[in-house]
Amino acid sequence: MVPTQRHGSVMSATADPAPLSLPRRLTGWATGMAPGILLCGAVALAGVALARAEQALFGRAWVDALVLSILIGTAIRSLWTPPKAFSAGIAYSAKTLLEVAVMLLGASLSLPALMAAGPVLILSIALVVALSIVASYGLGRVMGLPKRMAVLVACGNSICGNSAIAAVAPVIGAQARDVAAAIAFTAVLGVGVVLALPLLVPLLGLSEVQYGILAGLTVYAVPQVLAATAPVGALAVQVGTLVKLVRVLMLGPVVLALSLAAGAKSGQKPGLARLVPWFILGFLGLAALRALGAVPEALLPPLAAVTSGLTLLAMAALGLGVDLRSVAQAGPRVTATVVLSLLALGVVSLGVIALHG
Repeated sequence: MVPTQRHGSVMSATADPAPLSLPRRLTGWATGMAPGILLCGAVALAGVALARAEQALFGRAWVDALVLSILIGTAIRSLWTPPKAFSAGIAYSAKTLLEVAVMLLGASLSLPALMAAGPVLILSIALVVALSIVASYGLGRVMGLPKRMAVLVACGNSICGNSAIAAVAPVIGAQARDVAAAIAFTAVLGVGVVLALPLLVPLLGLSEVQYGILAGLTVYAVPQVLAATAPVGALAVQVGTLVKLVRVLMLGPVVLALSLAAGAKSGQKPGLARLVPWFILGFLGLAALRALGAVPEALLPPLAAVTSGLTLLAMAALGLGVDLRSVAQAGPRVTATVVLSLLALGVVSLGVIALHG
């Protein structure tokens, strides 16, 4: 018989509990995550269904499925608090799945198409994004928004709306209610921009190329750029889409800069792995592989579908984590900041158009 030491630092091997096997640990993890992820999936499917109903009734989805998923999740959270069993899956969807979706966005960037725009236009777009972020952040702080909320609104307005807000949020440690509020208000205003922007063509005497640049610089999402430019002409659609893609490309450097700033502020050593989130490294890596032709074209549609699905789950999770009262309290300040920021972006964009002739 092997003696057991009761009070010493050494215990018999037979006294230690047997470690769980990998399959058991995976099963336990999945069981803990499943309720929350399934709830997020149901909310996301409801958002997709409503967006398709909009498409069938009105010919286009004025409020996209991402925003609808947030709104549905928020409505559910306002009427019902999910039990603790759902918490782990909801948190996982809101953070980890969102980070995976941001990483996969890198495969959608086509570097040759972006370089075809020309260095002058690319530099101009980068300058517009930089100036807009600074101006929007300053307006947000003047309006009394917290720093993180001001950063979210600035990046959403200046780069690509929902995607930029979702990508920046984990880097700066933004709370779910701030993310949901920023996305909700920028989305509502984005719909208004799509409707009102074509009216500037006769008012300002813009050509199709000029209007395409303006739409690409001010409209939030690529589908919304198509909706805003299609009534003006095919050339406006092509230019607007290209400018928008270049603008989306600015997301990588902006998130990288924010990561470095956050690391420096926290006193971390300037190591790349510690300062730059893993999903941003993945984003840049996939973009490089796409530029080198290492990502087969046949994989792009499935990757886009996976990215869209994960983003929908994440948006539903954000909605389920929102305290509607907190969003309502921030509403007027966020709305004023978003409107003023968008106006500033429009003025800067028109300045770029004037410089380019």
